Amino acid sequence: MMSTASALSCSLKHHLAFGLRFPQNHALCRPNGARITTSRSLAVTMAATSTTPLEVCVKASVTTPNKLGDCPFCQRVLLTFEEKHLPYDMKLVDLANKPEWFLQISPEGKVPVAKLDEKWVPDSDVITQSLEEKYPDPPLVTPPEKASVGSKIFSTFIGFLKSKDPADGTVQALLNELSSFNDYIKENGPFINGEKISAADLSLGPKLYHLEIALGHYKKWSVPDTLPYVKSYMETIFSMDSFVKTRASPDDVIAGWRPKVMG
Repeated sequence: MMSTASALSCSLKHHLAFGLRFPQNHALCRPNGARITTSRSLAVTMAATSTTPLEVCVKASVTTPNKLGDCPFCQRVLLTFEEKHLPYDMKLVDLANKPEWFLQISPEGKVPVAKLDEKWVPDSDVITQSLEEKYPDPPLVTPPEKASVGSKIFSTFIGFLKSKDPADGTVQALLNELSSFNDYIKENGPFINGEKISAADLSLGPKLYHLEIALGHYKKWSVPDTLPYVKSYMETIFSMDSFVKTRASPDDVIAGWRPKVMG
């Protein structure tokens, strides 16, 4: 059997857009917005996971060659890999010019798609649930009664972003959802499931990142100071090493939302 090092070398030579990533182990996770300390030991990571890198197809940047693009659902999957300390082989896909090999993997041409148990699995919900079942430690399960917390923020953000009428109520709808989330985190935080980060945070975090950048650029709007727990939550999530490592550039986020704003 080919050694792990040889396999990784072959994988990297196979396609220039492939990017091998090794997760970062958290030494401490502080809910005060401070940068989280990590250890980057490849040997420890590989020994701890005892697995070869998992393949995952994600959106490529439209602004910078060979960089990760702006899909929040792709980042959710990558965050799950990182938080579970699973090494992964990231394949960047140009969604404006989808290669044939990708369409064979994903006939609908959508990302993310991950290879699990020799099968290509689409949809971030399915992928993250499958990862939880296959790699339960460390656990990221969000209790069912908390899993929907903050789930309406993304849709109300999009409604406000696309709005052409300042009086149509879309900004208030977003504020209502953010206010509810602010109250929840105040009583139950610092994360959705309390003291420890969980799958719900890894889903919501990328969406809030898009909210902050897109609304700041297109609407000159930001989360108001009257929602301090939302702002603190965002700062904490955005400062995590796993988040910094897997986030898109602001330019990509702005470019990604331009069609919806202009349309």
